[in-house]
Parts: sequence; C-alpha cells; structure tokens
Amino acid sequence: MTPEAYYALIALAVATLFTPGPNNAMLAASGARFGFWPTTPHMLGVAVGFPVMLLIVGLLLGEVFKSSALLREGLRWGGAALLLWIAWKTANAGGPSQKSSGGSPMTFVGASAFQWINPKGWSMAVAATTQFITPERPVHTAVIVAATFLTFGLASSATWVGLGQAISRWLTTDGRQRVFNITMAALIVLSVAAVIRH
Repeated sequence: MTPEAYYALIALAVATLFTPGPNNAMLAASGARFGFWPTTPHMLGVAVGFPVMLLIVGLLLGEVFKSSALLREGLRWGGAALLLWIAWKTANAGGPSQKSSGGSPMTFVGASAFQWINPKGWSMAVAATTQFITPERPVHTAVIVAATFLTFGLASSATWVGLGQAISRWLTTDGRQRVFNITMAALIVLSVAAVIRH
C-alpha cells in the first residue's frame, strides 16, 4: 500500500468512526447511563468487532455480498429494523430516578455481533475493502485496513463513551435525561435513514 493510499485510508477511518452513527450514539448513551468503566466491554466490542468484520469481509465474504443483491438487501433492511428498535429502547430508557430499576451495558460479544447487522457498518466495510484491499496482496492489505480501523476505533469509542459520561453530570433530572435519550435515538434513526437512502 502506497503512503498516499494509507493516508486516504486514515482519512476514511477518522471520518467514518468519529461521526455520529448507531455505534457512537449507543456508546454515548451507555456512558451517560452506566459510566465509562462499566461500558468498557461494549466499547471494546465495537472497537474490535468492526475490524474483525472488515478482515472477514475483505478476505472471504466481500464477493458473496457484492454478487447477491438479495442478501445485501435482506441484511440492510433487517439491520435497519433492529436499529430502529434500539432507537425506540434508547428514547424510552429511564432517567436518574429510574436507574435502580436495572439494565446493564452491552457485553463485548453483543457489541461485536452487532457489527454484523449494522447497516452503517456494512457500508463502511464494503467501501473500505473494495477501495483498499488489493487483489495482488489481499491478506497484507486486509490486515492493514483492519489494524487502522482498530486503532482509530479504540480512540473513537473511548471518545464517545467519555462524552456520554461527561454529559451525565448534566443529566441530573428525568427531563434532561429524556431529552438526551431522544437525541441519541434521533441520531440512530438519522443514520439508518442515511444508509437506507443509498
């Protein structure tokens, strides 16, 4: 991979990983509700799960998904439906007065598995693998792409969880928590709408 191509890969990773989307909205909401350390398994599941998905898509499944419109569309609409359900649950999560009623952050395995039904994740995976994994050196370039997304994914996930935790200091009333929950849910819905339009 040339230096120019690698810089373009970094630009893609930063642009896609740090901007609002389902993962980041869920991480911020979890950071606000549960705190940074309890959300760490969720954070690591996102940061590690997506690069693993990139590696598998780049080496094994890319051609299958590119050649099967039915599979692509089924995944896209199924993932969108699940994300809308998550948005609904996020919008209706309890406020400070209900925190004792239970709930827990997403697990590492759950967050990793979620990457496979996240429409934004699939869009990113297809874009990254088709642009940066070369037929001449597929394993080498796939590892570079996955490692780059792992590095920036850790930074992005930690940033969004930290942002959520910082905002939690302001979320001291049920009304403020409700506004935050609805805002995070709206980000998820908007990201779904953006992916579905393409």
